[in-house]
Amino acid sequence: MGRKRKGRDISGWLVVDKPAGMTSTAVVNKVRWAMDAKKAGHAGTLDPEATGVLAVALGEATKTVPYITDALKAYTFTVRLGQATNTDDAEGEVIAESDARPSDEDIKRALTPFLGDIMQVPPKFSAVKIDGQRAYKLARDGEDVELTARPLWVEELILVDRPDPDHVVLEMTCGKGGYVRSIARDLGEALGCHGHVRELRRIWSGPFEAEDGLSIEQIDEMAKTTTLDDYLHPLEAGLSDLPELKCTPEGATRLRNGNPGMVLAADVEYGDEAWASLDGKAVAVGVYKSGELHPSRVFAA
Repeated sequence: MGRKRKGRDISGWLVVDKPAGMTSTAVVNKVRWAMDAKKAGHAGTLDPEATGVLAVALGEATKTVPYITDALKAYTFTVRLGQATNTDDAEGEVIAESDARPSDEDIKRALTPFLGDIMQVPPKFSAVKIDGQRAYKLARDGEDVELTARPLWVEELILVDRPDPDHVVLEMTCGKGGYVRSIARDLGEALGCHGHVRELRRIWSGPFEAEDGLSIEQIDEMAKTTTLDDYLHPLEAGLSDLPELKCTPEGATRLRNGNPGMVLAADVEYGDEAWASLDGKAVAVGVYKSGELHPSRVFAA
């Protein structure tokens, strides 16, 4: 029999402004330790050198992680023009160089094909699995990694600054699974000058914004005190992209037992995914059918 994990049964979302040089897993472990939480996870990995929003789910909120992972996210990033690296960022080895430097107008025109539904090949140094192994591990071992293109929705990609001929600052809003490093690499190839990411910051993810995030220093200062609890967002924040359906106490009981429960339908149609609430608190997520919610995820009372 496995040991029961110790810690508090605390639920909600803590927004962290992740610093450069720290892995997403390390941030989650820090939050779990600081809040003495029994269970924690995060929505959307950031590269170690990237900064910005890392939303950490605690307790029952971990059941809503997929909905934040699937939500739109926005990034600002600086592309170093004239150099390609084997990792598509500044941490890697320069593998190609060019003296060509596109104009601002050239860059703006080149951004258009990256909008909408596109196909994107992840970086070779990424966590994508190939035959059960991470691509970055294979790449580090010197293997020639071939990754297949994946679909990505890019809602917006704009030029926001050109500090000097070698650098361009872009802002992108995209869906799940986007690799900013791939955008920089492919943009550099489209411009005929090569490129890689120099700096990357996630400015918002779903309902969570970087300006609301706590720094690691702040978390350390408040660690092991209930003061951190005051910064928790409710687990319902993770369901902001789904319609909310109110249910009766009787319906809530049925849903919590894993059975379909009666809900008061709002702007939903048969087969839509939604979440049911009682007194503003999430009861379950499921599929709406003929006046009832058929639960797929149930939250503890």
